[in-house]
Amino acid sequence: MKISCEKYILQSACTIASRATASKSPIPALEGLLLQAGIDLRVTGYDLKKGIYTNIAADIAEQGSIVVGARFFGEMIRRLPDGIVTISSDANNNVNVKCGKSEFNFMGISAQDYPEMPEVDALNSISLPRKILGEMINQTIFAVSDSDVRPIYTGTLFEVEGDELTLVSVDGYRLALRREKLEKAKMENCSFVVPGSALSDVERICSDSEDMAEISVGSKHISFSIGGTVVVSRRLEGEFLNYKKSIPDSFKYEVKVDRGEFMSTIDRVSLIVSEKNSSPVRMNIGDGSIHCLCVTPIGRAEDTCSCEGDGEGLEIGFNDRYLKDALKAAGCDTAKSVLELPVEEIAARADLELEQAQK
Repeated sequence: MKISCEKYILQSACTIASRATASKSPIPALEGLLLQAGIDLRVTGYDLKKGIYTNIAADIAEQGSIVVGARFFGEMIRRLPDGIVTISSDANNNVNVKCGKSEFNFMGISAQDYPEMPEVDALNSISLPRKILGEMINQTIFAVSDSDVRPIYTGTLFEVEGDELTLVSVDGYRLALRREKLEKAKMENCSFVVPGSALSDVERICSDSEDMAEISVGSKHISFSIGGTVVVSRRLEGEFLNYKKSIPDSFKYEVKVDRGEFMSTIDRVSLIVSEKNSSPVRMNIGDGSIHCLCVTPIGRAEDTCSCEGDGEGLEIGFNDRYLKDALKAAGCDTAKSVLELPVEEIAARADLELEQAQK
């Protein structure tokens, strides 16, 4: 194999594909990047759970393939001087890398030792702008569970109904939902769960471009095609929460707040909250204002935020981190809070949360 490529293009491809390499594996090849020189240069990372490959333009003098250590090779390319990088390998897996006056020689791994990445047997696909896909993931992924007690909740539910795509994440304490109209959909109504780790990579690869990203759904795997990059992930199996029954149809109170002002208020009040001294932020929602109070062994903090609407003196408590995560993901200047429980039940739940936090 012998190829030549612009340094920054190769560096970007290695960075993207390295997100899917294994940090430690009994199979050494999985800790590396597979370089395949064909019509273009394909750089692949794969850890048996998810895989990422990206195709980049390169001058292919001799076709072939080789596996190189992801961490070492990526750091090497990053430190090379600007210019054209030439990579060659021989039948004994000796690799030579040149750029300007810099030259490296090291041993690679045979491409035959690299496990084959699964093909997505997809007949169904969804297309939507990369920018929209990235926003939908960003606004729901924060609520994905990091506990393996219920593996199905370590992913996000994708649900297609008609011309609408819904993403739902839940971790047992909170639920995040985002809907979007689809311009192009080639599938019947369906749902599938994608691991949060794969979605994090998809979000990073998505840009603000209006170019389309395509989601292909197979029986066991899903692929996200974003420009010249493809992310392949297994589907999570299991019964996901029936979120439609978890969201009330009507609410007793509704107030609107400026998101920036509300976040600043919560941020100030929660300054005295720590991992050792956790306590909910208690709120008293009146006519035109929300009074926030937090009491921990460190001390007492309170502040007031203006709002539109009247909560009639409603008292309720929230985990400050959960609340800030939701506000950050809201993506709009005005946040709307709707509550459907009677005051007595909300107060009881707030007291319970306080009791659990103190334990």
